[in-house]
Amino acid sequence: MKVFDKFKKKSPATSQSIGFMSRTGIGKIVFFVVGLSSLIWFLIRVIPKPSRAAYPCMRAAMPVASSFVIYIVSIVASVLAFRKMKLHIAKKQFLPVVLISAFVMVFGLLTVLHTSSLATAGSGVSGFFVDPLGANAPIGQAKGLIPGRVVWVHNPEATNPDCDPDTYGDGYFLSKNCSQDVVNQMVSSALLSLVDAASDEEAWDLIFKHFNSGHNKGNIAYTGGEKIFIKVNSVHAWSTDANGNIKNDKDYGNVDTSPQVVLAVLRQLIEKAKVPQEMIYIGDPFTRMFNHCYNLWSAAFPDVHYLSNSALPGRDTFTKTTTESIRYSDKGEQLGELSDKMVDEVFNADYLINLPALKAHRWAGVTFFAKNHFGSHARGSSSHLHSGLHRVDYDTPLRDEYKSYRVFVDLMASDKLGGKTLLYLMDGLWGTSEEHLPPAKFQSAPFNNHWSSSVFASLDPVAIESVCLDLLQKEFKTEDVNADPPRYTFVQWNAVDDYLHQAASSEWWPEGIVYDPDNTGSPIQSLGVHEHWNNDESMQYSRNLGTGNGIELVKLLNNASSIAYFPASESSLRIYPNPSFGSTNFLLKFSQPCFLTVELYSVSGQKTNSVFSGMLPAGEHTIPFNTGELKPGIYHCRSITAFSDGEIVNSSKLMVE
Repeated sequence: MKVFDKFKKKSPATSQSIGFMSRTGIGKIVFFVVGLSSLIWFLIRVIPKPSRAAYPCMRAAMPVASSFVIYIVSIVASVLAFRKMKLHIAKKQFLPVVLISAFVMVFGLLTVLHTSSLATAGSGVSGFFVDPLGANAPIGQAKGLIPGRVVWVHNPEATNPDCDPDTYGDGYFLSKNCSQDVVNQMVSSALLSLVDAASDEEAWDLIFKHFNSGHNKGNIAYTGGEKIFIKVNSVHAWSTDANGNIKNDKDYGNVDTSPQVVLAVLRQLIEKAKVPQEMIYIGDPFTRMFNHCYNLWSAAFPDVHYLSNSALPGRDTFTKTTTESIRYSDKGEQLGELSDKMVDEVFNADYLINLPALKAHRWAGVTFFAKNHFGSHARGSSSHLHSGLHRVDYDTPLRDEYKSYRVFVDLMASDKLGGKTLLYLMDGLWGTSEEHLPPAKFQSAPFNNHWSSSVFASLDPVAIESVCLDLLQKEFKTEDVNADPPRYTFVQWNAVDDYLHQAASSEWWPEGIVYDPDNTGSPIQSLGVHEHWNNDESMQYSRNLGTGNGIELVKLLNNASSIAYFPASESSLRIYPNPSFGSTNFLLKFSQPCFLTVELYSVSGQKTNSVFSGMLPAGEHTIPFNTGELKPGIYHCRSITAFSDGEIVNSSKLMVE
């Protein structure tokens, strides 16, 4: 400290810097301790694993550490310079004195500038999210064959608990860290439960017919010659060499769409839905297609169109349409842009499958299905859309007020994007709290310090985004920048769900904004239903509780270490007699006490009857039902056995004569 005091007296430039620190509330001791701690922390974290240098917490620590280094160097250099100046003054050598003085001033200025960077080093996270609607207060119009349904399949056996996902050679995306057979089953289970189908083939038949009926094409299934584009998210670990191999750099291991989930979807489309390989297109227009994706997929299905934003062996390149594809409803006031063109493969597709990864976002709060379409246009950069998010970049204030223009709504509503989406499928195998991070192990139940290991499916775009938001808010409540990877709370921003309010109901639109991305002259209608679940323990929505026409979350949870998971054989449903001539019986069996719900639906997906709702003990039960008032035809019966730690859904068809 003597050196520090001596320098404070003798160096005007550094005295000015110290004055600066004093004015900003940083004392000498605090600055020394914080600076030294930041430097040590940065070195300890980054030297063993250089990829950590890209973590936002490291990016925040770096200016503090560099300020400390520059400050110490300037002190030492200035003291040495002062001693040299004394010698030159004694010898009456004034030119060296002038040069050394300039040297001292430069170091002093560097100290001031670097210390100033402390003011912008933080993450900018605001106060915790406050739900203006409260729990289980749905808004909007539920969509889907079974309206408002979201299916969540969780199985920790899908992912390797010992994976070190951002260590080169152990990436989460490698086949050794993910069980393809388990993922195949998870995707199949999600589809079956989504539409109460008895087989994968029937599920796709129902999904295509539901979509086409709602798009004035009639109640028809997939027709040969129709194109399907699968939009994946692949821009956060984007670096490849000239051949398409992922690089060993700071982006290695950052979460993108898992190749195993995509392969499961390809198998479903080609083997179950009977879509010809050559009618399927897949990629992310903003980036190259990695070899670890292409090699896995093309080995099974060589005739699919695998797309890259630049030439790579075996892959096609995207082409750009010349047609203005989407017009932004703020008319340039917020974005500064009026419209965008898309790549041909998106513009000309008959159907889209939206397949993002489960992540929060440092500028948008979340990056789910709507944000995935930031990569569907033809510019090659989405920076012009950032003004429609919660913030543009690190240095801008949050737009955390409800009824602000949200570009997500335009993307969800566009006929060429959300309007073409056949299926919303969330890859939740490897979730994380910020888009430029590797996977984080989830601490809450049912994950219990394992990877998120989940798949979500829905036909309602608003409902599935609402569920994914609730899940990330449940997991990332407290910021921990010392965790590996860091755990950020961007999902807790105020008004993080503003775009879901607006997508669900025009009552939440900003003053002067009419969402009409297709320039039809008419405002869009409700895109789906939004609500928040009742609590983080039971995770139930209004349709689960029987209190409203909002979201229905079907939870297919499998965690042998903490959850009693009952296969369908232990929670079964039969109908007898079937066909029914006036009356029938629902025969149910389950292994533990549960809350049972039995409902009937028409083939169009409308609920016709609530047969039973209430608690029942374990065992066999017979529920009689009078079918005399039903119109003749086929009905779908669904039973939900809600145990204390999960739900099982069984379905069966009922023929009424």
